[in-house]
Amino acid sequence: MNPLEATSVVEQHYANLYRFALSLSRCESTAWDLTQQTYYLWAKNGHQLRDATKLKSWLFTTLYHEFLATRRRASHFVSEEMSDTDDAAPQPTPEGLHPFDGVAVHEALLKLDEEYRAALTLFYLKSNSYKEIAEILDIPIGTVMSRISRGKAELRKLLSDPAPPAPECPAREEEQP
Repeated sequence: MNPLEATSVVEQHYANLYRFALSLSRCESTAWDLTQQTYYLWAKNGHQLRDATKLKSWLFTTLYHEFLATRRRASHFVSEEMSDTDDAAPQPTPEGLHPFDGVAVHEALLKLDEEYRAALTLFYLKSNSYKEIAEILDIPIGTVMSRISRGKAELRKLLSDPAPPAPECPAREEEQP
């Protein structure tokens, strides 16, 4: 693979892949790891891609599968809660936030089940078609449409009746003293 071609692919897709990973994982460090792993797998196995027009779909599909694999692996381990003495960035609380403000919608999106969040993110934030989403998530188009519809209904419910905040990003082993 040509290094200039690789640079072009990374420049073209990195931001969208990272945002998709962040919407799935709800954790910046995990999103970064997922994005890097996706590009590693592309560098390793990308030569097997026969149709270059399917690259975007392949990258998003690979990232989604890596996310699922990471979740499966994480379920085998017990995580420790962070102590109250750990430093945490203060959360801004803007006054008079309109219920459909972008921040409120994003927070509500993070509270959705992963299956709805993935479909909504790919459709509304990444502008993928139903067919592309079906390929990325490896599900039928009807299921994509159902998840988007149900996800929108859940979002409306969350925006009208807010629930507790989304879970915090889990601490990584390297970061713990």
